[in-house]
Amino acid sequence: MCRSAKILIIFFLFLSCFRLSAQDGSYDVFVPIAKYMGKGDVDKLAAWFSDNLEISIISTSNDSSKNQAKQILKSFFNSYTPRSFDITHTAGRSNMKYALGSLTAGGEVFIVTIFVTCKGDSFRIQQLEIDRQ
Repeated sequence: MCRSAKILIIFFLFLSCFRLSAQDGSYDVFVPIAKYMGKGDVDKLAAWFSDNLEISIISTSNDSSKNQAKQILKSFFNSYTPRSFDITHTAGRSNMKYALGSLTAGGEVFIVTIFVTCKGDSFRIQQLEIDRQ
């Protein structure tokens, strides 16, 4: 099964079971992540990375360590300077969350997919995908 199909399946499972809302009073892990993504602040964004994660930039996918993913993202931001990032959709449950966002960078618009899971008492990014719109 292709990667995009897996993402769509997970997305629809989340949609069918759970819907996050700003009114439920739960912590929105995507607020700081979106802020750092929009600023291109790789160091602060990488603090949210899991020790190992899947990172996909413009259809090049890697299972990476936290440090490798940081370098991959830094290289992307060096080529495409971020101007803004907006979360367009979130879904999930207490220990796993998903967000779609729109990144304007380097004069282009990218679709960003972020999966986070709760490890202990903190959320960590397990998967980050950036593709052209």
